[in-house]
This record gives sequence, structure tokens and C-alpha cells, in this order.
Amino acid sequence: MKPMTMTPSRLRRVMNIWPPFLFAGIRVLDIGADWRSARVALRLRWYNRNYVGTQFGGSLFAMTDPFWMILVMRGLGRDYIVWDKAGEIDFVAPGREAVYATFHLDDALLDEIRAATADGGKYLRWCETAVCTAGGEVVARVRKQLYVRRKPTT
Repeated sequence: MKPMTMTPSRLRRVMNIWPPFLFAGIRVLDIGADWRSARVALRLRWYNRNYVGTQFGGSLFAMTDPFWMILVMRGLGRDYIVWDKAGEIDFVAPGREAVYATFHLDDALLDEIRAATADGGKYLRWCETAVCTAGGEVVARVRKQLYVRRKPTT
């Protein structure tokens, strides 16, 4: 199935059985019907603990990996190329329980990207997400850099 023809609910179901998420214990809880939000959970299990018994850092990063790219791609539409270019994670506190990441795409970000790419040039934009416990304690901060460019018109 082509990515741009997939519905949010179907993508959520597919991602929940996608091996990198499934075997890390990552669950996509919701992708907004308008492609403007997503919520992801990572429960602490025996198979995703690190050597000291807390959330494995690779799983914390993986749970945030594709969402900014997907949301921006869907928000901008078929006239744009959107890729992940870089990523970084800052571990703030040990993850000793289930953690959650929430993504919200607003019109201001889409307008910024459209204005920056109007001349056909590339635009690099950092997007941030906090990974938090249910009580709101920040466990990690993740930044993803997106590469965006308008597709050439032929």
C-alpha cells in the first residue's frame, strides 16, 4: 500500500505489528484522523530493559522516530519531499515505568515550512518531543531534524 493512501487508523494498526515496534514493546495509541497528532507508549518489560533495569535508550528513541516526518509529510501533501535528516536524544531521568510521547502538528509549523520552501530550496527544521511518564516526569527529550523541499514542477 502506498503511504499517501493509508488512513491514520490503518497506519496505527500496521505500526503496532511492525517488528521494530512490536519487539521493542512500542505501541502507537493514536494517530489523529486529521494527521495532526500522534501518541505513542512504551511499557517497561523484561525484554526492553537495559543493564540497570530502566528503559533501553534505543527503544526511547525508536518510539519517536517516524512521527514528525509522517505528520509533516501528510500535513504538506504530495507537493513536498520530507525526510528525516538527523536526530538526537537527551536522557533526562531513568525510565522506570511506562512512558509516552505525544506529537502535535500545528498550522504555524506548516506555514513556516511552506514559506521557507516557496523558492524551491531545501529547508531543515528541528522538531522536539518530550518522552514522559504518565505523571508528567520527563525521561528524555528527542529532537528530529526534517529535510523539506517542494517537488519540482514539470
